[in-house]
Amino acid sequence: MLGVNTAPPDPLLLVLGDEELLAARAVTAAVDAARAAEPDADVREYEGGAISAGEVAEMLSPSLFGGRRVLVIRSGQDARKDLIAALLAYAKSPDPDVTLIVTHLGGAKGKALADGLRTAGATVVAAAKLKGDRERIAFVRDEFRRNGGRCDEAAASALLASVGNDLREIAAACSQLLADTDGKITEAVVARYYKGRAEVSGFTVADAAMIGDVPGALEALRWALHIGVDPVPIADAIADGVRTVARVAAAGRGNPYQLASTLGMPAWKIQRAQERSRGWTPEGLVDAMRAAADCNADVKGGAEDRGYALEKAVFAVVAARRAGGAR
Repeated sequence: MLGVNTAPPDPLLLVLGDEELLAARAVTAAVDAARAAEPDADVREYEGGAISAGEVAEMLSPSLFGGRRVLVIRSGQDARKDLIAALLAYAKSPDPDVTLIVTHLGGAKGKALADGLRTAGATVVAAAKLKGDRERIAFVRDEFRRNGGRCDEAAASALLASVGNDLREIAAACSQLLADTDGKITEAVVARYYKGRAEVSGFTVADAAMIGDVPGALEALRWALHIGVDPVPIADAIADGVRTVARVAAAGRGNPYQLASTLGMPAWKIQRAQERSRGWTPEGLVDAMRAAADCNADVKGGAEDRGYALEKAVFAVVAARRAGGAR
């Protein structure tokens, strides 16, 4: 029996999107809700391309013995026409004792099923892949917040630079940090736990070069190359570091939060670029962009020694900063 303040599980749930972690979480939450309502709920899962319309009709038909049932149909975009027709016919008048969960990648394939369930009033849970730094940073911060921790934008970005963009790895990293710390996640905490991994992104190389720290940039570069990091993302990071400082410097010394929407980047990144723009002149930035472009051409064009091309870029960027300041 449901508790006084417990809402009944949704009878129709459409999990729409191609991000596996978000889709899996949505399905788990719905199944848990059904089991909270009735611990002995009968839960069955099928693949959309492997189940027949007849099997679904049997599962969804009223039970002589009562009891809550949960039917999970994964990869709904692969369902055949007869199955789609059966599901949409059922969706017009769903059984309140049944929870029907359909996952769908969200593309054009099988669109009739997704559109039909939405029209029938299904609860839609978005599970699309996250796009861009803003969405991934928001995911990281929410991951900590949901589990009782705190994390600022700079720390979230540092974590992404350390573990990459795979959402399962990101979630696992958040969970590990929460288990190993007091839940207050700062950039320093991330650096302490992921020392040696953050460098592999190349951003440490770029940051050091942009502030004129030749030894720091070369140390990070040689470590990254030593552990097998591909030179291409390092070259891209150097180019991105120069471009970011140039864009932020051109925008003036405004409030980072006010500039965020105009420049299309998070406030913490603008603030950091403002700090790194000190000592740079427009002429120096032009020279640095030219050096970064030459580096990209060498690294991506198959230069015989790509490591040397990256080292040369570090020296050129620092020289551009120093020469620009002396003009």
